[in-house]
Amino acid sequence: MSSTILRSIACGAMLLGTASAASAQEAIPGAAVQAVSLPSAGAVTAFYAKWSTPMWFRGSIAKPAAGQLVSILKRAQFDGLASGPQLASQVEAAIARASSGSPADVKAAEQTLSEAWVLYVQNLKRPTPHMIYAYPVLMPQNSRADQILLTAAAAPSLEAHLNAVSNVNPIYAQIRDAAWQQAQLTGAGPDPRLLTNLERARVFPAGGRFIVVDSATQRLTMYENGQPYDSMKVIVGTNELPTPMIASIMHYVTFNPYWNAPDHLVRKAIAPKTIAGGMKYFNSKGYEVMVDWSEGSAAIDPTTIDWKAVAAGKVRLRIRQKPGKENFMGILKFPFPNPEDIFLHDTPAKELFNKASRNLSNGCVRLEDAPRFGRWLLGREPVPPGTEPEIRVQMPRGVPIFLTYLTAQPKDGKVTYLADIYGWDKAAAGQLVASGNAQPVASSK
Repeated sequence: MSSTILRSIACGAMLLGTASAASAQEAIPGAAVQAVSLPSAGAVTAFYAKWSTPMWFRGSIAKPAAGQLVSILKRAQFDGLASGPQLASQVEAAIARASSGSPADVKAAEQTLSEAWVLYVQNLKRPTPHMIYAYPVLMPQNSRADQILLTAAAAPSLEAHLNAVSNVNPIYAQIRDAAWQQAQLTGAGPDPRLLTNLERARVFPAGGRFIVVDSATQRLTMYENGQPYDSMKVIVGTNELPTPMIASIMHYVTFNPYWNAPDHLVRKAIAPKTIAGGMKYFNSKGYEVMVDWSEGSAAIDPTTIDWKAVAAGKVRLRIRQKPGKENFMGILKFPFPNPEDIFLHDTPAKELFNKASRNLSNGCVRLEDAPRFGRWLLGREPVPPGTEPEIRVQMPRGVPIFLTYLTAQPKDGKVTYLADIYGWDKAAAGQLVASGNAQPVASSK
């Protein structure tokens, strides 16, 4: 059953609970919602059939973590769980009933809190929509109810565990908390664009060493211990050829790279310039015509090519540029596994980094300072070990890399929105509204 359906069931359950509120209040002062079964109830019941130690209560007294769960659920709309406030009311009612001291009420409340926590965590552990996961290990892990509860039960501090899980990672927490703080002043619910951006921000690790390439800000940031260490400008894909969202791991650096010209540049630029300038132009750029796209492909004599047919799109060629000062890849390439053949690379066209808007590439990412990035990855000066083309140097350890699109940025306790250059926010926000997980909100500037 999908998480969207689960949330719809949960919302329905909350409405049922609210309708019964009067009778619940008569029975127990302070209880606001009658206990009803949540979508996670079956799996949680199975867990407690084997696990007898309460996590949320000490006798009939709720532990501090129970109150913390209520606070988390009250804010859960801003985590994309639309039924969060209703869940918080149900948890508060269960805690109130448990205070009577009845073992049955304590047992029921223990399970209710665990059901709510499981539903909340499963919501956070949904894969990021439209994110290409090159490695399964980079997808959200441990989303089964028993895994969620066993991890919570084994935590040295349940309060610290709830805080760590609900914050997801520092990038996510900064955006979400700024929006929540802003909502306390305005009373407004979460903007669909905010929820869209938070879905993207969930993909990052909570700590460690990783790379974020953000097409919205057109910057690359290197992270150490989960905190920004260094950053630089990048050039990303155009509106027509946007840089996709990818989660992968970088394992090696390539010195003296070849550049393989995209088909449209062969037709629109290289072929017309070769017709006009002849072989002098072609050879001055270090171009080669290759038999095919295999790594060991042989070269063809460029004088045998019908360049007018190439320019007209009647003949397709693979044009490769040899390493050198004219090479469009510069001196360094940073590949990582992904099905879109996207990579990071150096560039000789440094003047483009002075532009305010840098969505200028064919999808790959050009770096403002490739040697500085290579130094961070390798832990030493990125000096090529030879003059041969395409020399691959293994990094000390693989580094996760995330290509994303974060148009929501926290600033001075508020969330500001960048230009949606790819139009992805509008489409994703529309899907959230259609699914019932967000309400349409007027645009904020």
